[in-house]
Amino acid sequence: MLTKSKLINAYLLNTIGYSLEKISIYKINMSLADFLSPIKPESIGDPSQYYNSQFGHTIKKYLDSFPDLEEEESRPHIALIGVEEGRGSVNNNGSQKAADAVRKHFYDLYQGDYKIKIADLGNVKAGSTIKDTYVAVKLLMEELMKMDILPILIGGGQDLTYAQYTAYENLEQRVDVGIIDSKFDLDQDNPDNMPLNSNTYLNHIILHQPDYLFNLSNIAYQTYLVSKESINMYDKLFFNAIRLGSFSGKLDQAEPIIRAADMISFDIGAIRASEAGGNANAGPNGLYGDEACQLARYAGMSDKCTSFGIYEYNPTFDPMGQTAMLIAQMIWCFVDGYYSRKKDAPMYPKSNYIIYRTTLEADDYELVFVKSKKSDRWWMQVPYFGSKSVNERFYLVPCRYEDYQMAVSGEMPDLWWKTHQKLQ
Repeated sequence: MLTKSKLINAYLLNTIGYSLEKISIYKINMSLADFLSPIKPESIGDPSQYYNSQFGHTIKKYLDSFPDLEEEESRPHIALIGVEEGRGSVNNNGSQKAADAVRKHFYDLYQGDYKIKIADLGNVKAGSTIKDTYVAVKLLMEELMKMDILPILIGGGQDLTYAQYTAYENLEQRVDVGIIDSKFDLDQDNPDNMPLNSNTYLNHIILHQPDYLFNLSNIAYQTYLVSKESINMYDKLFFNAIRLGSFSGKLDQAEPIIRAADMISFDIGAIRASEAGGNANAGPNGLYGDEACQLARYAGMSDKCTSFGIYEYNPTFDPMGQTAMLIAQMIWCFVDGYYSRKKDAPMYPKSNYIIYRTTLEADDYELVFVKSKKSDRWWMQVPYFGSKSVNERFYLVPCRYEDYQMAVSGEMPDLWWKTHQKLQ
């Protein structure tokens, strides 16, 4: 089995050109900067031209020297990272150039009424092979999250979602994955022998060993782009799938699903082509730009979300920069949500919550719902059945007020049942 040091050595050898002898000496002083290239000055313009409240002025940037991540006082809350990798993006060659195209538009935006601590760490260098890039993203993200820094990734193909997922492998937690996409990137015909790309990365997440996947949610899928076999598989595995049409005009229905996710992967192809044409696979239907921004804000507001990735943007198909502007605004909304977090999960102290209990007529046990006094957001308690400690008797799953109303009327919420099955 490859150790972490061997993976690092392999990546450095393939991308930087060090010999094994040099690596053995060099790795003692190795830092995260070794996986990253500085921001190109021409991609962001003249820093002196930004106003004091624009991101271009307030964000720490990796231009000449790498930002200090060690000192707790100066450590950023959020790290912006580009990934120069598009080899796994199917029929969308050019996505590796996305980050630099987005940066300038993001830097032009003004921060909200809060003090930010954000660092732009530049771009992950493409490895000699695509697997090398996956290793670099995994190790980089893992170290950042251990320092309580939230990475925002700008890809690159959505196959990088797999690298984003593997970053949680050594963090000793179950992972809830949220995918915002118009389709399921899943191959049902050859589930065990699929090469990893933007159309098959879900196969690799689901089959990954060790298995630490707790739940997978696909938001905004379009039925005519998804096979019935894939939908049936989601049902059998008790995963969540929300059809685009089911929450049209009711975007808040997606909020609990996003709030439950540890990581979010956003495929720009989920947005309709008229709003975001910078994608070779863009379709005529999908999310509107403001809806994409709202979903990004939901992700930022979630206390549980520890990484956010935006993938499949291709500047080649965006000559006017409209899609780059939208992505910049989505990131702004995520940041705004992050600095609006209520820190009301989990349920401590209990005085900040209201407990609601109801009993279904056909069952002997009661359903318990929890409402935060801070945010008015809802959760429901799903009990563990079996040998769990007295200190871990139930799992809190985010839900909506409508789920409580459904339980009061005598109907079991589908979300409760799916969660119950996964806990067995």
